[in-house]
Amino acid sequence: MRSFFVGLSLSAALLAVSPAAAEQPSPAPASIAVGSDASMVPPEGWSVAREGNMVRFVPPEANLVITLVPVAGAKSGADAAAAAWTMAKPGFSRPVHLSQTLPARDGWDEVVVVSYDVPPAENAVAQAVASRKGTAWTVVTIDGALATLAKRGAQINTAADTLRPANYTKESFAGRQPHALDTARIAELETFIRTSMDELKIPGAGIALIDDGKIVYERGIGVKDIETGAPVDKDTLFMIASNTKGMATLLLSTLVDQGKLDWDKPVIDYMPSFRLGDAETTRKVLVKHLVCACTGLPRKDMLWLFNTRPETGADDTFRQLAETQPTSGFGEVFQYNNLMASAAGYLGAHILYPDLEIGAAFDRAIQERIFDPLGMRDSTMSNPKAIAGNWAKPYDTDLDDKIALVDMKFNDTVVPYRPAGGAWSSAHDMALYVLNELKQGELPGGKRMVSARNLLARRVHYVPTGENQWYGMGLEDDASSGVSVISHGGSLFGYKSNWFALPASGIGVVVLTNSENGYTLANQVKRRLLELVFDGKPEAKENVASAVKRNAESFAKFRSELTLPVGAEASKAWVGEYSNPELGPLSVQYRNGTLSVRATSIWSDVATKTNKDGTISLVTISPGIGGVDLLAATRDGKRALILNDGQHEYVFIEARDGGVAAAR
Repeated sequence: MRSFFVGLSLSAALLAVSPAAAEQPSPAPASIAVGSDASMVPPEGWSVAREGNMVRFVPPEANLVITLVPVAGAKSGADAAAAAWTMAKPGFSRPVHLSQTLPARDGWDEVVVVSYDVPPAENAVAQAVASRKGTAWTVVTIDGALATLAKRGAQINTAADTLRPANYTKESFAGRQPHALDTARIAELETFIRTSMDELKIPGAGIALIDDGKIVYERGIGVKDIETGAPVDKDTLFMIASNTKGMATLLLSTLVDQGKLDWDKPVIDYMPSFRLGDAETTRKVLVKHLVCACTGLPRKDMLWLFNTRPETGADDTFRQLAETQPTSGFGEVFQYNNLMASAAGYLGAHILYPDLEIGAAFDRAIQERIFDPLGMRDSTMSNPKAIAGNWAKPYDTDLDDKIALVDMKFNDTVVPYRPAGGAWSSAHDMALYVLNELKQGELPGGKRMVSARNLLARRVHYVPTGENQWYGMGLEDDASSGVSVISHGGSLFGYKSNWFALPASGIGVVVLTNSENGYTLANQVKRRLLELVFDGKPEAKENVASAVKRNAESFAKFRSELTLPVGAEASKAWVGEYSNPELGPLSVQYRNGTLSVRATSIWSDVATKTNKDGTISLVTISPGIGGVDLLAATRDGKRALILNDGQHEYVFIEARDGGVAAAR
């Protein structure tokens, strides 16, 4: 997916369809011309206005503007962006933060992304994307509220996917006969993975390939422990994070088969105590909506990331949901919400074992209904069990760009919400899971674990996430290449994973990594697989090289803006105890020459950054959690630190009464 901005994706209008109806293609939306050299499909529900050669798109909130500007004769992407701002917003004067070149794709000869410095206090975004065909540039400028960008990111990305130069035909594998994953192609894919891991500084990976109803390759590459050099093997466990969601919905599928659950009944029919922050939304939520990201509830992860205690129970999922207000209409836009997925798993567990504590009930249900039938003998929901055996330690790169260990305790934060992302699995076990997806619920020997109908119900197209891409129930379907690719990713501290299944070809791949850079590898393994299977354009290698270059540029810029170390005298301005009603206590400490922050469940060394408006931010720098911005401010005469996650602002206020923040 080509994104106009970093870190946000997914969106659009709910398609309330049955599994059968989902197979019927929707009418293609009309594209509009941008000058004489390009066209784009506007985001759904946004107003569209022409001003001369320019086209403006404005969302219902009216606090964000996307402008498409044709520019002729510019010598560079940066020059084209500057010219576009002159026309789109006369007087625009934000300084350039970073200008980066992307691989030329989708018919363009050159693509340059220019981001601008926006002080964090503004909660805003400014960016330009300049795409060149021949001597003509088409520039997209984005200017406005960060909260709206976060909410409507998928709508913007969906529109971005449709921006094309005139007379361009997108590559499609539709109708091509797939090649088998023979020895030569497997060797090519392995070589690509090894080379990419070196370039991306990924210590270890678990890889598996499936073709024609069997596992044709399963292996560990690299190491699970940098210090000892112990190698990854096919049975090494990695945290698979959000890939747990698809397992939770598969659990629900088995209950629907038994008549214990109905996708189309309200959740409150099965769990009368279930509540969201909005009563109308609570009544509308059917079982199938729990993991569709279509209810209007925004992502709200900071509460459990900052304030999970050892005694936090699984029922905290429902407490938090009852306090979460929707920020969009039901089915209006895609908004990924981990708590809703957690509730889905716990609902199924409660139906099966109503007398058990709900966390224990889920652990038992996933073991008996998913792991055991599929033969996933090493997979587990238990962190202590996993790290007592054959497991891969989590890694990131530090401020010296060296591979560094991530504190595994950070990943304990997911335990109370584990149906959303707490599972551990191996390349071998995940291959069995993907094989089950390809066989639509039929186990080896012909016995059925789940009906094809209810397994496939998880793939229904509920919300578009890009052009010809949709989210279902804990699964994604990407048909942008002309063939359907079912998948889901997973991300926790020091772990990134994904798997991909090509149902029409019977081919699947599993990619598990112990690195913060793992998503780039997984996404490009997908691309390289399609290239090998369908004779696609060779783009994956260049994509990795470009990502490495851009990561290095972004890191160098990030590092150049930090003041480190922070001296003892300067640290006095922030050292103290703070608190937020939702995120709990936060302690800023200066010890042994290092400034750090500690919340209940997360901690990091920090540097300072002087923003363009003269304000100061404390910025986390520890492996796995680097880049979190805490803006120093005052509130009611007290010192404060402000955290913004896109749609929510959390203000930590100085505790002058001597309150002490939790620390480990």
